[in-house]
Amino acid sequence: MRIVCIASSQVPSDTANSIQVMKVCQAFTQLGHDVILLVPGPQPEGLKPAALQQHYGLRTLFNIEWLPFRTRRLFPWEAVRHAHRLGADLLYVWPLQSAVLGLLAGMPSMLELHDFPSGHFGPFWLRLFLAIPGRKRLLPITDALRRSLHLPTEQTVIAPDGVDLERYASLPDPEHARRKLGLPAAPTVLCTGHLYEGRGADLFLVLAEKFPPASFVWVGGRSADVKTWTTRATAQALTNVIFTGFVPNERIPLYQSAADVLLMPYQRTVATSSGGNTAEICSPMKMFEYMAAGRAILTSDLPVLREVLDETTAVFCPSDNVGMWESALGGLLNNEKRRQALGQRARRAVRQYSWIERSRRVLETFR
Repeated sequence: MRIVCIASSQVPSDTANSIQVMKVCQAFTQLGHDVILLVPGPQPEGLKPAALQQHYGLRTLFNIEWLPFRTRRLFPWEAVRHAHRLGADLLYVWPLQSAVLGLLAGMPSMLELHDFPSGHFGPFWLRLFLAIPGRKRLLPITDALRRSLHLPTEQTVIAPDGVDLERYASLPDPEHARRKLGLPAAPTVLCTGHLYEGRGADLFLVLAEKFPPASFVWVGGRSADVKTWTTRATAQALTNVIFTGFVPNERIPLYQSAADVLLMPYQRTVATSSGGNTAEICSPMKMFEYMAAGRAILTSDLPVLREVLDETTAVFCPSDNVGMWESALGGLLNNEKRRQALGQRARRAVRQYSWIERSRRVLETFR
């Protein structure tokens, strides 16, 4: 098929939504489809395919078209018009407006949902998509989001985020990974992702203070946030903390393999790049990456994470109980056999969550 994908994400960008869009498009391409991604322009000058591959950790490229627009609100409309001219067999979209307009234009349409409809008219656009006849699917990333939006089960497929399993096939052991990356030769507790509010950076520093022999590494984050948290670590005289800042997605598996314990210290309110709170409905990409890395996972006990994880694949702690985090982390650092068992079970469980399997499953329900 010719699949035209429409996303309002900036490309290139270090945001999770931008990375997720690129992984979805790559998976459709790897399944043999002709994929064209439409994003807001203009196209960055001098952007080379090799740079995009490294930035996003891609192995397979696909066509990307940047569409200039007079105002950002016009992009979803102009993108659908362009998709129609391209002869799309399927419209796969993230903006609600594009999903509605695609149906009105007679194109089979899939709408991926990561959050509640935003803005004054967001719920209206979702109701329109549900009401308009046509071939369509709703793809919420969690069952919690499906239930919250009261989506009809016959038109809905739960589509959690995923992972490129092939990038995790031949990882070094933690000691070798640390040497490759120039990280301290010490037991390592690591977290990847942005430093937005609610991601648990404050708890990360508390744990670093409790375990001075261990090395605590946070991979990712924008420069201003990295500076803020590095300053806080220095003020607390923490010499066992490293904030790397942004790392190309291509190198994320190596960093994750350097860990003895991988953290997901989410709080009760979890912000995204656009604000809001996704603690009840999120499907973090790093959760699947952690599982594929085969390392022990220590995570906040958010109910939505239990759609994927359980006690055989992770250790759970209440987000606001520092004592339990300290006890759980100490138990893992002192028990290599348990860490290995958790990691091995997580690696087996994540096979069903590859990006390719996700895309294949979504398309099969649409035949």
